[in-house]
Amino acid sequence: MEIGHSLLDIGHSLMIKKNAPPASDSKLVAILDIGARAIRCDVAELRTGGGATILESLQKAVSLGKDTFGEGRIDPASIEACVEILKGFRHVLDEYGITQPEQIRAVATSSVREAQNRDAFLDRITVGAGINVEVLEDSEVEHLIYLALDDLLEHEPALRHGDVLAVEAGGGTTRVLLLRDGYVVYSGAFRLGALRMRESLGLEETPAERVCEVLDAHIHRTVNQMLELIPAGAAPVFVALAGDTETALRSLVPGWKTAETARIPLPASHLAETVVRTPTDELIRRHHLPPQEAETAGQALLTFDRIARSFGAREILMTARSMRRGLLLKMTGIPSAMARYGEQLAHSARELGRKYRFDEKHAVHVSVLSLRLFRELQPEHGLGPYEEGLLRTAALLHDIGSFVNIGSHHKHSMYLIGNSEIFGLPRRDLNIVALVARYHRRAMPQRSHPEYLALDRESRLTISKLAAILRVADALDRSHLQHVRHLQCERDGRNFEITVTDLDDVTLERAALRDKADLFEGIFGYPVVLRTAASQKGTMFHE
Repeated sequence: MEIGHSLLDIGHSLMIKKNAPPASDSKLVAILDIGARAIRCDVAELRTGGGATILESLQKAVSLGKDTFGEGRIDPASIEACVEILKGFRHVLDEYGITQPEQIRAVATSSVREAQNRDAFLDRITVGAGINVEVLEDSEVEHLIYLALDDLLEHEPALRHGDVLAVEAGGGTTRVLLLRDGYVVYSGAFRLGALRMRESLGLEETPAERVCEVLDAHIHRTVNQMLELIPAGAAPVFVALAGDTETALRSLVPGWKTAETARIPLPASHLAETVVRTPTDELIRRHHLPPQEAETAGQALLTFDRIARSFGAREILMTARSMRRGLLLKMTGIPSAMARYGEQLAHSARELGRKYRFDEKHAVHVSVLSLRLFRELQPEHGLGPYEEGLLRTAALLHDIGSFVNIGSHHKHSMYLIGNSEIFGLPRRDLNIVALVARYHRRAMPQRSHPEYLALDRESRLTISKLAAILRVADALDRSHLQHVRHLQCERDGRNFEITVTDLDDVTLERAALRDKADLFEGIFGYPVVLRTAASQKGTMFHE
């Protein structure tokens, strides 16, 4: 079993510590990444207060990318090889006491997602190795890459200003994120993977002196698409995420063997061309590289180089941060990282709202009121920070359907949200946001609504909880003038009392609540009572 290269620190709280016993206030988890060239396993200790420690990193070579990108399906022999590898990893996990499903997160990306027999592959892994593998959408991968990048920005705060073009050249896909002043303003996936190029272009049979020319012609077409789609400013900072070629690139990029990052100066460097023209056998012998990385390291480097030069970057900043790093950060739930992700989600929602000329002051105010109620009701709804982000997004976008037609605008909001892209939200969660916005007025969630019925029961319950809160928050700004700003919430055993401390007349808001508080009472069991600080009586809103 090959031991993968040690990972670098995640934030200030993640260290490498092999075979250390877990602390009493922590839990052990495992991250399994089924990639195009290798299956990687990180064993980590998550601490209660946030942060994590990598205890062991393992990897074993596979040929999934060659199968999928070359033949369109995973060969049965490759499937069985994966089963045996995962069985071996399970023995390691058993030794650590990692035996429960909730302790293991196994993911796969394009080499499995694009395979014609992906379901058969996943079923065989579940039966043969006892591991459930989640196939990630591109949006989910980009979300995890963002978390890894945010960690880099914590170490390099200067990168939070201006344009940063971040690129991950994977086995099957090249992913590009453009950050402007720390926020993602563009994300996209391109079918320009290092292994995909090797298989589709037949590079093994191409004479060494022509490999660079063939790759350049292929990369050039995709780079032209990027230049049309990506609104980068002049000379952005270019960050290259090594991903699954990290071991090889650490050995090939000068000054990067032990450093956290490395820089390749442009246009002076010809490192990419040199590596591309070097035979794989020589790279393995000279640099002691894993074969599965040596055969595609040149393609990855050339991809980084050509994209960086096309956008006028002055250098390439190489980092080991990757999707797995982001996944571990997500599992740790470090509050600062999750808060910044929430801000990113809100930023993306506001940009979408501006596209449809929404009433931004009303939308932002309703989102603030929604979060106030969400946090107050936490004991009742039992939801976490991620669902809070979904509520905030739905609150910001609940009225965008007015761009189409003011009548039934809640239905138009659902349609526009469901057919848009919001950075970091996979399709399932985008649908939840769309339905929460749909139910901010008029009809409550019903099984006769096909979009609602298509979701699992847990998602439907989440929608009902979030929509109940959004309906009340929207009623509190019925005037769209943001009059209600300061609230006090309490329960008297029978009612949920909202006292407005900065407004004497809440007649309009009470009228709105008569139409909207029914779902709240149905979900949380409380009629809503709205008071002013000066009044002694409230009004209940329930059918």
